[in-house]
Parts: sequence; structure tokens; C-alpha cells
Amino acid sequence: MVNKNNIEFIWKDRKRILFGLPWSFTIYKLTEEKLYVETGFLSKKEEEIRLYRIMDLTLNRPLSQRIFGLGTIHCCSADKSTPEFYIRRIKNSREIKNLLSDLVEKQREAKRVVGREFMSDGDFDHDEM
Repeated sequence: MVNKNNIEFIWKDRKRILFGLPWSFTIYKLTEEKLYVETGFLSKKEEEIRLYRIMDLTLNRPLSQRIFGLGTIHCCSADKSTPEFYIRRIKNSREIKNLLSDLVEKQREAKRVVGREFMSDGDFDHDEM
């Protein structure tokens, strides 16, 4: 899936609301290296989370979401501006969580990131290597 900026998205979906329909103004986009979360209608905000900074993923599928084939992924990251966020009410949530988990591990290996680097308060950015 390629958009007008020549960014190839592996996955793209909207947060779903009533009856599992995508009638919201939150869009999730995933590339090999980043997760984008775009929110808003008149005033738009786009967050960019580098996958190697994601530390933990949890899938939540309450009955109200399972009825419509949805789920929510809770993400904890080492990103200072977005230490915790949710990928809310998406279709194929288990598959997306597994895909995201695999991509996170791939990026951590590529950037040579290990758990101890997230424990320091220093600003360590692997892009400068």
C-alpha cells in the first residue's frame, strides 16, 4: 500500500466506533520502521512512534469489541512524548499485534537495541550510529 508521499504502508486502518464501523477521525498507519497515529478533523495531529522504542504490547478484547471482531492494543514505549498509547478498536487486532511485535523485534535487532538502553535517563538515539 503506497500513498502520495511514496511511503509504503504495511497496514492502515481507522479506529472503529458504532457497530464496528470506521466512522472516526483516528487513522493508524504502519511502516517497517514507524507507527503513525493521525487524529482530528478540523485540527489534525500526527504522532510518529519509532518501532524500536516500543517496549510492550498488550491485546485487550472486551466482549463489547469481540462482538464486532475488534480489539485494542495497549503499547508502552520509551518515546518521551508518547510513553503509553492505544491502537483502539481495530479489525484483526490479534494479527496486527503479532505483526507489530515482529516488526518491533526486527527494528530492535537492526538498531542493536537491548532492554538496558531503555533504563537510562540519557537521550540515546540509535539513528546517529
